[in-house]
Amino acid sequence: MDCRSRCLSIFDYKTEKFVIAKNKKVGLLYRLLQLGVLGYLLGWVFLVKKGYQAVDTTIQSSVITKVKGVAFTNTSELKEHLWDVADYVIPSQGENVFFVVTHMIVTPHQRQTTCAESPHIPGAGCSQDSDCSKGEAADTGNGVMTGKCLLGGGNGSGTCEIFAWCPVEKPTKPTKPLLAKAEDFTVYIKNSICFPKFNFSKTNVLHTENPNFLKFCRFGSKTPYCPIFRLGTIVSYTGNDFQKMAMEGGVIGIEIEWNCDLDQAPSACRPHYSFRRLDKFTEPSATAGYNFRFAKYYHDVDGVEFRTLMKVYGIRFDVLGAFFCDFVLLHLIKKSHFYRDKKYEQIRMSSQKFLSRHLVNGEQDSGHTAGQGPPGPATHS
Repeated sequence: MDCRSRCLSIFDYKTEKFVIAKNKKVGLLYRLLQLGVLGYLLGWVFLVKKGYQAVDTTIQSSVITKVKGVAFTNTSELKEHLWDVADYVIPSQGENVFFVVTHMIVTPHQRQTTCAESPHIPGAGCSQDSDCSKGEAADTGNGVMTGKCLLGGGNGSGTCEIFAWCPVEKPTKPTKPLLAKAEDFTVYIKNSICFPKFNFSKTNVLHTENPNFLKFCRFGSKTPYCPIFRLGTIVSYTGNDFQKMAMEGGVIGIEIEWNCDLDQAPSACRPHYSFRRLDKFTEPSATAGYNFRFAKYYHDVDGVEFRTLMKVYGIRFDVLGAFFCDFVLLHLIKKSHFYRDKKYEQIRMSSQKFLSRHLVNGEQDSGHTAGQGPPGPATHS
């Protein structure tokens, strides 16, 4: 082919040519493949996976929590004390993450002065003043060293003096949780969801005419629409014992899953709950459980500041949401042309007549047609 022919070939138009093969084995294999593809689309894609459905991922959701319950304690540090929700829930406002105090170590009447460092602090032990570097603090210490070694016990050993909030926190705690009654506390979890694409909304609270439903119901297999959960029951769902967990604390995840298929009635769209412990608890372990410290500050009659230090142990609840919604495409059969249009692109009538005539003439000229009869209509796949 010369250069001129190559240049002119860029203006050639190429289209597919269909050849009909009159072979029963090939035809049977072809139809079996067609049936396999059709069975896959109808059986797997449409019936099993429901590929005809639209999915809404722009979901609006809100979670409101409210804990209720009271407990009474009588300790040497706090004396007689009644605990209500304002005392043991942190933060006080209902959110999707909240913390319930189950145990604490209280160090009352701390003032900024000098005292002995805790003997359990690494690097706090001494036998002479030179062992206590003035102005420095132990890595896990409670204050700054004054440079003095406070000897005691008559064995020539002692503890470095520090400037800190004194007295320092007690290193040990009782063997029973302070708020053992927290097992019977309840939490109200209200979860509202909305699928704006389908104008569909739902809540996990049962709509009932009974005004006393929320006062007495508790979540269970027979009352899945009761949003009130007993804390001890939640912990038991994770396979843990509440009283043991209350001593060291922990983290529990509450997952509310909405997997709504709107092919069905709205009543079929129900919340499904799952509970699991999120912190890794292995006994004994310095990282086991969940705790933190906070203090309440006061002033005496002379205006001198003092505080009560609290190291609290408890259970943190993380309320998580997993949402998914399917919606059927209405009048699916009437829209079957949609799938056909994605497979074939049809050309205009005038061009189609031209191409059909061109193909017929081409077959007659070339003599390559297998079988009898005119070729099928021209399509572009």
